[in-house]
Amino acid sequence: MKIEQIYTGCLSHAAYYVVSNGEAAIFDPLREVQPYLDRAEDDNAVIKYVFETHFHADFVSGHLDLKAKTGAQIVFGPNAKPSYDALIAKDGQEFKLGKCIIKALHTPGHTMESTTYLLIDENGNEHGIITGDTLFIGDVGRPDLAQHIVAELTQDKLARHLYHSLREKIMPLSDALIVYPNHGAGSACGKMMSKETTDTLGNQKKTNYALRSDMTEDEFVKELLNGLAIPPAYFPKNVLLNIQGPDSLDAVLTKAKNGLSPDEFEEIANSTGALILDTREASVFAKGFIPFSINIGLQGSFATWVGEIVTDINQKILLITDEGKEEEAMIRLSRVGYDNTIGYLKGGFDAWQQSGKKVNTIKRISAEDFGRYYAGSPYVIDVRKKSEFDTQHIVGAVNIPLNTLYHHLAKISFYMPFVIYCAGGYSSMIAASILDGLGYKNFMDVEGGFSELTKTKVPVTEYLCPTTLL
Repeated sequence: MKIEQIYTGCLSHAAYYVVSNGEAAIFDPLREVQPYLDRAEDDNAVIKYVFETHFHADFVSGHLDLKAKTGAQIVFGPNAKPSYDALIAKDGQEFKLGKCIIKALHTPGHTMESTTYLLIDENGNEHGIITGDTLFIGDVGRPDLAQHIVAELTQDKLARHLYHSLREKIMPLSDALIVYPNHGAGSACGKMMSKETTDTLGNQKKTNYALRSDMTEDEFVKELLNGLAIPPAYFPKNVLLNIQGPDSLDAVLTKAKNGLSPDEFEEIANSTGALILDTREASVFAKGFIPFSINIGLQGSFATWVGEIVTDINQKILLITDEGKEEEAMIRLSRVGYDNTIGYLKGGFDAWQQSGKKVNTIKRISAEDFGRYYAGSPYVIDVRKKSEFDTQHIVGAVNIPLNTLYHHLAKISFYMPFVIYCAGGYSSMIAASILDGLGYKNFMDVEGGFSELTKTKVPVTEYLCPTTLL
């Protein structure tokens, strides 16, 4: 039995490829399935199963495309009710894969259908558990997502289910088992996930707050729910897509691969109300961009921020990318359900600039220059998450988290100069592009963000250890 973790950093997502004696299984696949097909071909293996640990909220699964391309059987755990053909496993049901066994353990809590898969090797030895969002390294799955789909599945009710799932299904297992979770640090599916993406179950029993053996159910619920923030707005929409079944990625890309001249691009943007999404690096975008475009750079948590900022998952999108990055941007949008890309600017921003059309810029200031500017007591806006702001920030700064920016525009004057910063310059440029599109011209963005500001003499608050990373 061979197990491979396939980790996608921009989504903090782990899929798994398991193969034994010519048969393979994929666990929690992303939307683009070619990497899984390639692995199976290299191993001369047939993909027999696609196992889903639950209906995902933070990405759209590629399970239907895998089934269409390979004939693999889709498997969900108990309580799952997909709108397409799938095998709904019973608690304890075993599946033969080559010479190994995959055993379904129903572990409700993150969602009611959440299921952990126990991997048993060719010699009958229990090797590891693919836990989905039931158990992370250093954390467990948040129980407050399902209530946005089914109101009676309250966070308290699911937290209590999770308490029992962990203690009755997970903790009795061998300490030697390897834990293979669905996410690592950076995901909004948990509040304090480790950067490590695997560990032994024994070590997690010692170090994971949620697995303390002396914890009562009420104590578990209180600690689990403390520090949860409102989940990203696109999460419930992705859950519904995964339940109902998304369109094939091939069909989505066929529609999106529509190269447009600057004149065509401008005409379609005006006639359709499409969002102009510029995916270039922040410092490049600042030097020149199409008016009313929003900058969300491909080099960062692109899909996650699209999901936070673009509230309508069906929004028509026109892309500006570095040449050769068009398809990557389309795929990464589709990973989180944004399937309505209708074209891209052929030749990129250079083509727009060479056509003589209007170009806007963003004023930026270095951290050193901000130190001198700060002495004049400007209005300073920190657009990082509240948890980051609470940990440490510039003295006198006001926290307006980027994902709440549209709701707090009343706090931002069109006339009084102000400065914005984030952790490193990525998300503040998203904010800058939004503000520029709304008509704000009286601000500057700090290059390098808070990480550079801390190297200057600008006063910062005392550091407080975070209790949540949300």
